[in-house]
Amino acid sequence: MKPFEWVQPSTVAEAIAALEHPGSMPLAGGVDLLDRLKEHIVAPSRLVSLRKLPDFSKIEVQAGAARIGAGVTLAQLASDLALAKSHAIVGEAASHAATPQLRAMATLGGNFAQRPRCWYFRNETFNCKKKGGKECFAQTGENELHAIYGNKLCAATHPSTIVTALYALGASVTIAGKKGATREVSLDNLFVAPETDIKREIDLAAGELITAISIPPSKAKAAYTKQVAKQSFDWPIVDCAVALVVSGGKVESARIVLGAVAPTPLRASDAEKILTGKTVDEATAREAARVMVQSATPLSGNAYKVPIVEAVIARTILNATRAP
Repeated sequence: MKPFEWVQPSTVAEAIAALEHPGSMPLAGGVDLLDRLKEHIVAPSRLVSLRKLPDFSKIEVQAGAARIGAGVTLAQLASDLALAKSHAIVGEAASHAATPQLRAMATLGGNFAQRPRCWYFRNETFNCKKKGGKECFAQTGENELHAIYGNKLCAATHPSTIVTALYALGASVTIAGKKGATREVSLDNLFVAPETDIKREIDLAAGELITAISIPPSKAKAAYTKQVAKQSFDWPIVDCAVALVVSGGKVESARIVLGAVAPTPLRASDAEKILTGKTVDEATAREAARVMVQSATPLSGNAYKVPIVEAVIARTILNATRAP
């Protein structure tokens, strides 16, 4: 690990100015950044700490809407009582992420911006497409935990499980840029598919920072499921969040989001169409799940994911109908 400069700004403007220096990288919890430093994936000359930025670690819930600072830790998300009342699946998703020690360090903004956990991307000896090479080694290599959708160019999956729940709830992010500029980006538009730019996963330009995440008030009945291979900490085989607005016993609108199955969090649009306008029962939930997995394109070692994804979608839909 080469030496680097440490900068501790006290405002967002100072942080963005500090990031303009060549070789600079932001540091919040540092969980993913430290991994990439040790794996020789990055070698910054300057780290810009975000820990002392104003309102960076606050959760505000008013009139059913929530605004969460990007520096809020996953442990805070999992334990906040007001957020549990307004948007329960966010805390539930956070409580299933990582280990208690990592949840105490990892921040929400960092969780959004973390890089894929593909073992080829993380290994310095493999110059994969995401690092500027010409090959996705997972296509013909070990791909048990890789994508079963959108995997033609890059089979790495998006690593955030918190995003799955927030996406289903219609959340957006606030992004600060140079000269005091800010922009609000819906999660529908935040993520970048490999076909658009294989070297990045979110629409975040150099010198920009995620400063907050906003969740609108919701009448939806929502549920979240994370399916792992073992009961202790593990990366998900799939995670799923479902938010259903039900009126007169029928689904008025549906948002279903899948994680760990594609290079970006995936809206299950085909499944949503099946549910809209119908009364949800076991048969309807199973039909929606079955339609969604028909478009899967598994690789040589991860076809086992398809029936698991189908079961998890159906189960989460039914759990959503039973939510308060």
